[in-house]
Amino acid sequence: MNTRKIALVTGGSRGLGKDMAINIAKRGLDVVVTYYSNKEAAENTVSEIQAFGAKGIAIQLDTRKVATFKTFKNELASELQSHWKTSKIDFLINNAGFGHHSSVADTTEEIFDDLVNVHLKGVYFLTQTLLNCLHDGGGIVNISSGLARFSFPGYSAYASMKGAVEVYTRYLAKEFGERQIRANTVAPGAINTDFNKDRFQETPQVVDIIAGMTSLSRVGESDDIGSVVAFLCSDDAKWISGQRIEVSGGMLV
Repeated sequence: MNTRKIALVTGGSRGLGKDMAINIAKRGLDVVVTYYSNKEAAENTVSEIQAFGAKGIAIQLDTRKVATFKTFKNELASELQSHWKTSKIDFLINNAGFGHHSSVADTTEEIFDDLVNVHLKGVYFLTQTLLNCLHDGGGIVNISSGLARFSFPGYSAYASMKGAVEVYTRYLAKEFGERQIRANTVAPGAINTDFNKDRFQETPQVVDIIAGMTSLSRVGESDDIGSVVAFLCSDDAKWISGQRIEVSGGMLV
């Protein structure tokens, strides 16, 4: 019988998700990561997880396709049984997503729907699908954004999805508290990952501008976020639920 706790990180093949998965492994948990298309990157993440003495596996998942979630759940159950002799996970981290920058005037219905499907509808229904796969006493961590609190032109659609996820998270905390399942939101500020890589390279002055907006005078790094998510997957955070934790270095306080 498996005695180690298991976390599932969506979008764990690169960027913030990869760092979350590795930090969770450092905390002594085993990790399942999902990837959208880059299987090689996901396998590299698994190798790094295993380097810390944890078990890790990767499963393909397109979080915009709700119709595939039942199949994913069945595949997850099979892999859990095969690798861990269990049918359940302990923590679900809804991280998968993509960024988009366009003004209100230029945001198309197509991109809006894509953002809804990945950042809101996918999070809502994947969580719903996996609720009976979660151990009582486990936890859910949904990834939001500092942009749900402060506003910059060009992020209205993306930030709106993240604001909705924060509301959803509070309802998860309320409705599943009887099972001692904790639900929290982590809201990163501007982070130096491939999520922002192109913009930072095209306009390097943006990095200095952002750093000037934070109390700690720098842009965030992946480890700044991954370590907080890993903390929420530990007993150290057993009395934290229904909370929004912004990890932005004190941006625009």
